[in-house]
Amino acid sequence: MDRLGSFSNDPSDKPPCRGCSSYLMEPYIKCAECGPPPFFLCLQCFTRGFEYKKHQSDHTYEIMTSDFPVLDPSWTAQEEMALLEAVMDCGFGNWQDVANQMCTKTKEECEKHYMKHFINNPLFASTLLNLKQAEEAKTADTAIPFHSLKMAVVDIYHSRLKERQRRKKIIRDHGLINLRKFQLMERRYPKEVQDLYETMRRFARIVGPVEHDKFIESHALEFELRREIKRLQEYRTAGITNFCSARTYDHLKKTREEERLKRTMLSEVLQYIQDSSACQQWLRRQADIDSGVSPSIPMASNSGRRSAPPLNLTGLPGTEKLNEKEKELCQMVRLVPGAYLEYKSALLNECNKQGGLRLAQARALIKIDVNKTRKIYDFLIREGYITKA
Repeated sequence: MDRLGSFSNDPSDKPPCRGCSSYLMEPYIKCAECGPPPFFLCLQCFTRGFEYKKHQSDHTYEIMTSDFPVLDPSWTAQEEMALLEAVMDCGFGNWQDVANQMCTKTKEECEKHYMKHFINNPLFASTLLNLKQAEEAKTADTAIPFHSLKMAVVDIYHSRLKERQRRKKIIRDHGLINLRKFQLMERRYPKEVQDLYETMRRFARIVGPVEHDKFIESHALEFELRREIKRLQEYRTAGITNFCSARTYDHLKKTREEERLKRTMLSEVLQYIQDSSACQQWLRRQADIDSGVSPSIPMASNSGRRSAPPLNLTGLPGTEKLNEKEKELCQMVRLVPGAYLEYKSALLNECNKQGGLRLAQARALIKIDVNKTRKIYDFLIREGYITKA
């Protein structure tokens, strides 16, 4: 017997065939004895007598089709549903678009049929009026209903706003608006605690700002306690029992370290006593140590290879823009003044943007020998042009 099937034009909207799993095309077969869920077969599987589990080929069946008239002899049920769907998609009055979507009827036929059977039909008019009144009574005290697509867009917009507010709250609560001030606060910790701070920063958004600061402060206190315990253990090993003896011990230890450093440098220079440039380097380094600053000129390596002579800056462009220390740096690293000024400007700009600069960042900015980059970076740090991150 014939039954009304699914009216959608899209075959993917219909259930698949239980035999070959293909999309069903009308007409197709529904078993009247199996289900739920309903058991559908395409005509090819039905003619082969397909059987599956409880379904047998001798079961009664229904032919599912919409190829029959409903309101007009020249319009099938499938075309009626296609018309309604086209009006919903294209909007009432856009009859040319409705006809283009249907493909089987003209613009005039669509408009005439819709107005006759769905607008001016007395049966549908009374039914639609009752439905409209019921809907108005239902939604009288509620908000205006939206389509599901519009609601989805609104939900996405609201989720974006909530995420933006959440991020702003994290930045405000943790004091990240003034980034440079935040970085200066980080530098008050020892390097080990700074590394921990950098690692744990990603978890700051999970806990509150007070809990995060307490966590970092507790680890900083732990680091200080461990360092103090290690120092006291060193005193005990040396047989020191009071703080007066501990101060004397620290002073003597520092003096011994300085003497050891001087002897090491002297032994290095004596290996190259015939090299006048090596002697000059050692004398300058010794003068820096005696004045209380870190050595600025590296010694020759123990590989036995002589260092290259200093670069002569006479007549080179940009020399007049350098001070004496910068000239000395360019001579020792054999870097022309123009290139040095370009590298210096790039490092200063990056340091101002980031609030500090690391050696790895400096090496990424200026693509030259890593040893030269290290010397330029250390020089700019020592002279106060840039700060460490």
